[in-house]
Amino acid sequence: MSQQEQRGDAAYQRRESARRRRQWSIQIAVLAALCVVVWLLVRNVSGNLDERGIRSGFEFLKGAANFEIGEVLIPFDSSKPVWLAFLNGVLNTIRVAVCAIVTSMLLGTVVGLMRLSHHPILRLLGTAHVEVYRNIPLIIQLFAVYMVLTELLPASIEPLRAGSWALLSKAGLQFAVPEQTGLAAMAALIAGVLTALLVREVQRRRVTDLVAGLFGLGAGVAAALLVWVVFGFYSGWSKPEISGFMIIGGASISPEFLALWAGLTFFTSAAIAEIVRAGVLAVRQGQWNAGLALGLTRSQVVSYIVFPQSMRLAIPPLTSQFMNLTKNSSLAVVIGYPDIVAVGNSSINITGQALEVIVIIMAVYLFLNLIISVFMNALNSRVMRAPR
Repeated sequence: MSQQEQRGDAAYQRRESARRRRQWSIQIAVLAALCVVVWLLVRNVSGNLDERGIRSGFEFLKGAANFEIGEVLIPFDSSKPVWLAFLNGVLNTIRVAVCAIVTSMLLGTVVGLMRLSHHPILRLLGTAHVEVYRNIPLIIQLFAVYMVLTELLPASIEPLRAGSWALLSKAGLQFAVPEQTGLAAMAALIAGVLTALLVREVQRRRVTDLVAGLFGLGAGVAAALLVWVVFGFYSGWSKPEISGFMIIGGASISPEFLALWAGLTFFTSAAIAEIVRAGVLAVRQGQWNAGLALGLTRSQVVSYIVFPQSMRLAIPPLTSQFMNLTKNSSLAVVIGYPDIVAVGNSSINITGQALEVIVIIMAVYLFLNLIISVFMNALNSRVMRAPR
């Protein structure tokens, strides 16, 4: 290397070093300014609270809640600490969000494919589903579904029956479960996971990883349901029965949960249907023709060729829809479902510490959506790495 080239390389290195120092200096200055602004804000808020004699801090979480929660997954009463009330609210939020994500994805996929159907009636029904549920505010849909469940359904003493296995009334849905519910759930979970992994490994030799995973998921759910039913017939069933004005036995789902679940499912499935339809339409017609020319049926072309390619475009907007669904579950408060927002409102009324409660609620939704984002981004990276 000549001396001139060496001098040029040294000058370039000095410029790059200076540029990096400027960048780091600017970033450190911005971070320091942000820390100062946050510190001033916290100090100002703390001072205002002290002047008004308002307690601050999170010590209230250790005190007695002094309010009840209508629907809990962990045993709770008014004498239990506030943090346990918040934990039940978080679990209720997660429960309805997970159920709605699964059902909205399934329904949205079906409706999206219906909109692409060559049959005019199916295409019309798919279009009607999208246009109706997409153009009505979610809160109105929640009120409508809740009104149907609580006003149009019969009272609990005269419920709609599915034999002796399920009862549907204003009190919600009661259904039969195995006597040893916990053991049956554990056996069903183990069987479902093992079946899903086995089917996924077998299918990976024939189809893409994504399609193999979907096959495994479907087989796992079917195996879990089968084990659940077999376990029930082996150990006996706890069936819902009418006793006076009450329904005893079995398990139950409240009308508030049903209304929120159905409302979130219908509303989100309309957007998911359009995402699925757009993803399928983005696959070139030549891919369809090539699959049909190889002797595959139309359903096989969709399963093995079109669907895996469409997911490359569909996963990013699906991530946004799942996150929106989780945030939209906060509307549960308008129909009385005890999610994290409802628990927070009750806590504010008792403790008066609104700022801390709002911070907790914001942190919960931030954490849940970050989990969804991380999972979906990992899935998207895996799909994008797959061979075309």
